Amino acid sequence: MATPGTDAASAADPLVQYVAIRKDVVVDWPVGAVAAQAAHAATAALWLSRDAADTAAYCAPDNIDHMRKVVLEATGEVQLLQIAAKLEEAGVMHKLWIEQPENVPTALAAAPNRKSLVGPFFKKLKLCKK
Repeated sequence: MATPGTDAASAADPLVQYVAIRKDVVVDWPVGAVAAQAAHAATAALWLSRDAADTAAYCAPDNIDHMRKVVLEATGEVQLLQIAAKLEEAGVMHKLWIEQPENVPTALAAAPNRKSLVGPFFKKLKLCKK
């Protein structure tokens, strides 16, 4: 049996989980706190999409060591909220992480999906540098 994501079609269009964090948070918060925000959003998106076929394939035992995540920077809260709204409008499962008790949107993660489907929502963002 082939490993999920290893056939030619999947190699050309892999399963990816996109995670965006706020650049202004990256600058002001310790790296561990920023990593926690990204982890919260990614874990929540996985859990919320746990019944989706792409999430099952992404988390399958024979794919677990081959997961792809892309961690990007949104310029701030407005851009993060705009991406969340576009994902919602398109019906793409995602999680906007809102840190409590501050009630501050800090990160957003899409459920695992084909790069061609989800990548365009994140194309204006740069890779996280911190």
